[in-house]
Amino acid sequence: MRVTVIGTGYVGTVTGACLSYLGHRVTCVDTDGSKIAKLQRGESPIYEPHLIEMLQLAARRGGIDFTTELAAAAAESDVIFIAVGTPPLPSGEANLAYLEAAARSIGAALDGSRFRVVVNKSTVPVGCGNLVETLVREGMGEGRLSGRREIRFGVASNPEFLREGCAVADSLYPDRIVVGAADEKTLEAMRELYRPLVAQRFAPPPGVPRPAALREVKLLTTTLTSAEMIKYAANAFLAMKIGFANEIANICERVGAEATEVVAGIGLDSRIGSRFLNPGVGWGGSCFGKDVHALLHTRRSSTF
Repeated sequence: MRVTVIGTGYVGTVTGACLSYLGHRVTCVDTDGSKIAKLQRGESPIYEPHLIEMLQLAARRGGIDFTTELAAAAAESDVIFIAVGTPPLPSGEANLAYLEAAARSIGAALDGSRFRVVVNKSTVPVGCGNLVETLVREGMGEGRLSGRREIRFGVASNPEFLREGCAVADSLYPDRIVVGAADEKTLEAMRELYRPLVAQRFAPPPGVPRPAALREVKLLTTTLTSAEMIKYAANAFLAMKIGFANEIANICERVGAEATEVVAGIGLDSRIGSRFLNPGVGWGGSCFGKDVHALLHTRRSSTF
């Protein structure tokens, strides 16, 4: 399939490289000319183990290219990913300025030659799938082509679950793929896109071996809003698990128990599990704090 990825940050660059490795023809687009120049030279704008090798392998195969111009890439694509940043505002709410600009630009670039899927890969508040559809249609109204009412497209939510340091492996061998959409045509296009990954019918790249027990990846289809909520719920739960382990460690210190033994004991319960149940410095990074605050903002702003 022909794929465009808008945004060459952490998620966009990894997504583009891995989709190209699976056999799709990918164009990565960014308004930042310095990032694109780096990628065109075979350099990565971010550090992630094995990513530069994946990009170089994709480039040698002729399966990936990089540009600052969206219009031509979007017009030729079957699937268009939005993978731009959604940094937090002081209120905790996600800043959607980059998302909104990307969606309008997509609309202005589309024509009636084929059905396309516009995919929200960015972490966005619940309800943004409907917002993206509206903004794409607004972009169509601003375009120069005639007959734009005949343009056919669907919107999907496809949240990422990448860990820094393991992003290439997490993309190629995920625990699950979540796709939310409102219509079967959009879902079928996403199934086709991910068919090689779901069936694991590709040779593992050098240095990124396939887990021995992995035979097939589960693809979960949901509504748009459920897919958006899954991302926030997953990160909130993981943050809670880390915070819980630290609170238990604080109590252990007071009563003379060994925190590592306690969390090992409760982690052996299959209902709890040991992953992310380690006392330490707490959680940070670019996602957990942002997403927890965004979820809290959603709760405060929702009416019941």
